[in-house]
Amino acid sequence: MSATPAVPGTHPATGSQYQIARSTSRGRAEARIASLAGALRSYSVAGTDYAETYPDDSLPPSACGILLAPWPNRVADGKWVLDGKLQQLDITEPATGNASHGLLRNTGYQRIDDGGQVAGSVTLRAEIFPQHGYPFHLLHEVTYSLDDDGGLRVRQSLTNVGESRAPFALGAHPFLRIGSVPAEELELTVSGDTRLTSNERLIPVGSEPVSGDFDFRAGRTIGNRDLDSAYTGLTLDGGEYRHRLAAPDGRTVTLWGGPEFGYVHVFLTDKIPGRSRAVALEPMTAPANALNSGEGLCWLEPESTFAAEWGIRPGFPG
Repeated sequence: MSATPAVPGTHPATGSQYQIARSTSRGRAEARIASLAGALRSYSVAGTDYAETYPDDSLPPSACGILLAPWPNRVADGKWVLDGKLQQLDITEPATGNASHGLLRNTGYQRIDDGGQVAGSVTLRAEIFPQHGYPFHLLHEVTYSLDDDGGLRVRQSLTNVGESRAPFALGAHPFLRIGSVPAEELELTVSGDTRLTSNERLIPVGSEPVSGDFDFRAGRTIGNRDLDSAYTGLTLDGGEYRHRLAAPDGRTVTLWGGPEFGYVHVFLTDKIPGRSRAVALEPMTAPANALNSGEGLCWLEPESTFAAEWGIRPGFPG
């Protein structure tokens, strides 16, 4: 079966839907991706859901599943300085007065692969045009694919098709789950030695070694805790950064990122429909406000491409 879009107009809130599927060693793996923000709408293996979803007539709640480019997280006041000139981005988070999650969260991605060769993958593209606050011309591409063990692999790339080098960072906003297990019962492990401290507007103001309730290196049950923090000082394991949720019955789901994803943002919320609590583990190449701090920020030369991979990997008892 080839990955095919849903009937146009079926989901007016998020656009065309792209279903990918593959028979794997663990059973049938399936994922659905929306054209709006290239968002991951659902992901399951052998009938167990490993990503949160939301109603078809809804925009992605709490940025559920969307891709983040050309910056993840927030830019304070939407302002930054380029070559001595103040840049003003649109304020997309009125509650904090920040520009949030890049320039593509309201953009429809278009399919660019042939759609008929590999049932287990789909490639989409969106264009970032020069605009006030970000005068650069880039292409963002993403390939979602399913592997032999049912894992979901996501390859994001940026290509500079403009005439000047452009600052950027990449990220994504997946919410993970393990079937119907309440998030409160899951144990969260984050391989970060350092937590970025932030102000009331969620802009980083410093960093500190993890300790107490903010130390998830050995795993902590989520319970009813609230958290909206970025971690760094991550530990590479087999060339990957790995962060995990574990259920009481031994099932797990791992968010992994390639070495480019040196930051992970942990967001616990009660804003996902049908869930008393939900867990976002967000791979990022730079933290919030990188356009101002420069931390983790990269620059892309004209006619150059940057690519990085992350993914979601289920784990099974025994």
